[in-house]
Amino acid sequence: MAGRRDCPEIVRKIPNSQRERYKSLGKLYKERFGSQPAFFARAPGRVNLIGEHIDYCGYSVLPMAIQQDIVMAAGTNPDQMLVFTNSNPEYQEYKSSVGDYKINSSNPLWHNYILCGFRGIVEAECISNPTGMNLVVDGTVPRSAGLSSSSALVCCGSLATMHANQQEIPKKKLADICMRCEQYIGTQGGGMDQSICFLAEAGTAKLIEFNPIRASNVSLPDGTTFVISNSCVELQKAATSHFNIRVVECRLATQILAKSKGLDWKQFKVLGKLQESLGLSFEDMLSFMETTLHHEPYDKKEVCGILGVSEEELIQASLSANTLDVTSFKLHDRAKHVFSEANRVVQFKEICDQGLGDAASVLGGLMNDSHASCRDLYECSCEPLDKLVQICRDSGALGSRLTGAGWGGCTVSMVPSGDVDDFIAKVHAGYYAADPKLEEKAAGSLFATEPGSGACMFEMDAETTV
Repeated sequence: MAGRRDCPEIVRKIPNSQRERYKSLGKLYKERFGSQPAFFARAPGRVNLIGEHIDYCGYSVLPMAIQQDIVMAAGTNPDQMLVFTNSNPEYQEYKSSVGDYKINSSNPLWHNYILCGFRGIVEAECISNPTGMNLVVDGTVPRSAGLSSSSALVCCGSLATMHANQQEIPKKKLADICMRCEQYIGTQGGGMDQSICFLAEAGTAKLIEFNPIRASNVSLPDGTTFVISNSCVELQKAATSHFNIRVVECRLATQILAKSKGLDWKQFKVLGKLQESLGLSFEDMLSFMETTLHHEPYDKKEVCGILGVSEEELIQASLSANTLDVTSFKLHDRAKHVFSEANRVVQFKEICDQGLGDAASVLGGLMNDSHASCRDLYECSCEPLDKLVQICRDSGALGSRLTGAGWGGCTVSMVPSGDVDDFIAKVHAGYYAADPKLEEKAAGSLFATEPGSGACMFEMDAETTV
């Protein structure tokens, strides 16, 4: 087993600001299961400051954890049952045996994400006889908002499973397990969400690199605050093919570019690995891409012809289960976004490291360019998101962009710290107050945030016992 210093922390005192919440969750647990929970597991949501849709292409990203989180009051049971209850009565209780659960990827409900975490730990650690678990779940991460509520559920579920089964697993390994096991639900994402969930530290954003997972601190400019604004347009990425289509388009772009260089294209699935193999700069990759990929969409027949394979062979080599019926692929635009966005991440980190006086305005410009690329090249924005981004900029943001998968969800804006209250008031008036339905949701949809801490476990203590 790994040393504890490399593993998620076991905290012996719940912060005073959270004590009533944990005590209330413990009370729900006792009412449902007749005993005190053995421990609490916590996993934060995250906001990605820049680097959208590039982690699954092998490139670095720059997120930070937020204060909003998923918390589970957890205990074991002798019956080898999995019993998951939610503090929100909107979500029905889930119950199955440890050997008879099923993960529904076609229409995933909340408990399926916890099951992904359970399965990931059991399989990775070869646990032949996993203990039964009782969980009461509470969440403050807005759902389907691009703040990683689904990954927080997976990570928190894995953490609870690990501790309940008396395992000790290093944070980086946990992130890798959760990155892989979330794919059980059908999302072919990268490892950003899971990595920042476990590797986050309070007070700093992180540059997350992959293969292997690495994290380094990024000091954000003094005098700036990041504000999250939820468009209140919900898209559950696991329930649609939008996300996986982009993954496939990037894979096909990689393979056609590799083929054009005389490489064994079947060995390449991500643009980052191809760039590393070719030893080219981002500027050179963009130039190479422009001269190789045409602007018009590719159809399946053309792709097969270029790669020299049948449609059946293409399905095996490049497509995914929910993209088999896709007939048109925008390879040029998707690849252009990835190379330019990956370059913006590098520039963002360098500017933060240099600490120059005009850093905030330059970073804001990179955020604005990122949103334009997501909107125009990756086509993962939507009209309400674009409207909200513009309102944020008009309200005083130095930079504003969509964050998360897109097609709804949140914007993140960099705002001078002294202007935050005025900024929030203007965005509220410009976006939420104009629509009674949005006004009802405004309280939890518009908030400033600071870099938060990563996933951990809390022991029960005398002040939390009910």
